[in-house]
Amino acid sequence: MSYFQSKQLSANSLQDVRNRVEELLKKEGFGVLTEIDIQATMKKKLDKDYKPFLILGACNPVFADKVLQIDPQIATLLPCNVVIREIEEGKYDVSVMDPSTAMGVVNNPEIGKFASEVREKLMNVLNGLN
Repeated sequence: MSYFQSKQLSANSLQDVRNRVEELLKKEGFGVLTEIDIQATMKKKLDKDYKPFLILGACNPVFADKVLQIDPQIATLLPCNVVIREIEEGKYDVSVMDPSTAMGVVNNPEIGKFASEVREKLMNVLNGLN
């Protein structure tokens, strides 16, 4: 089982892809809590050049609440990361973590059930990209 799922698509810019991803996340009940700009961070910290590359920390508060009620330490595995990166000019890769794999380490069937539901929602996001 892979720890992520991904889809490649064409777009004018990383911002265009981000807007589409955030719109689809919102439809599935997610909001973006955090953002890491890998391109800017690596340039600043290591003086290395990267193509546009973002990590978005997405959270569905309904599901977060459900799993936190079962196990508050599950917060170490939240939020769900969504990665958008340019692979070549006009081509982007969007990857989402697989919550079933991540949450599988806690070995709790109740949490596993919710992780499967979140996985389905994240796959709807990927499948909605065109």
